[in-house]
Amino acid sequence: MTELVHRIKVFVYRFRGQEPDYLLLRGSTSESCWGPIQGPIGFGEKLETAIRREVLDDIGISRPADLLDLHLPGRWVLGDEEVIEWTYGFRTPPERPALHLSGRFAAHRWASFTDAYPALELEPDRAALLRLHSLLKAA
Repeated sequence: MTELVHRIKVFVYRFRGQEPDYLLLRGSTSESCWGPIQGPIGFGEKLETAIRREVLDDIGISRPADLLDLHLPGRWVLGDEEVIEWTYGFRTPPERPALHLSGRFAAHRWASFTDAYPALELEPDRAALLRLHSLLKAA
């Protein structure tokens, strides 16, 4: 029997003038690569609640200035788990609060799209960043 697992990936961004910068995080293990915030969605938990919880736990920001559904769900099977991943963009508040990085991460950096895109090693992360960047530039 397959267990269904829902997860979120959250691409945090801010604006530097007219251009967006994207927050990249690197986990504290030696095999980690640069990526967005990610985490589980609890049983009965709403997507927005899970997003806010993960962002608060991982970088210390409690409320987004804007939250964008990227309409790019991922789905795959790993052994006896079927994983569904929901991707969102999370704009930091305009006052640019200081980040309080969780111990799960060894490093973070803000990067322009041209630096962030090649830094992401996973193709679904690149596709999500491209979608977010396209939405931001079209607005």
